Amino acid sequence: MPMNPHPIAYGVFKPVDHVVLAIGSTDAARQAAQALRQAGFDDGAIFAYTPDEMRSQAEEDIQKAGALASLGQELNLVKSHLALAQQGHSFLVVKALKAEEIEAITQIAIRFNATRAQRYGKMLVEELVLTGETNRQVPESPDSGLDAQTRSGVEGDRRQATPHE
Repeated sequence: MPMNPHPIAYGVFKPVDHVVLAIGSTDAARQAAQALRQAGFDDGAIFAYTPDEMRSQAEEDIQKAGALASLGQELNLVKSHLALAQQGHSFLVVKALKAEEIEAITQIAIRFNATRAQRYGKMLVEELVLTGETNRQVPESPDSGLDAQTRSGVEGDRRQATPHE
């Protein structure tokens, strides 16, 4: 069940103190949610979004976004959620305050091949799983969008870049 109402900043989705997982299939997302429960997370800490639910939420957030959402990366993150939802990704949003909780979620994200595992803090969003090449991201502007860190530069491209690219 999605967070309702969902946490926002500047009019768009920003679940501070949560980790957002994007997982390529509904079945894998269900299995990851079960693994999270087995790791000690209770049902009240795990929120699941189908691709359609995340798409709908992201589209609504994009339409209602405040002017400040485009100053940082909040709006671009919502756009990346929309792109992944349109590709059929399911999402899990997991409450995590402690380092050991974040590590457990990261290991489950890796185990279930999460496309994205992002820890939302008050001031920054931390990538928890490798999403492409190992080069550091460059400073971004809202106009340039997120650096997808994938070979094609397209969100959801899971091919790994070679060191010479």
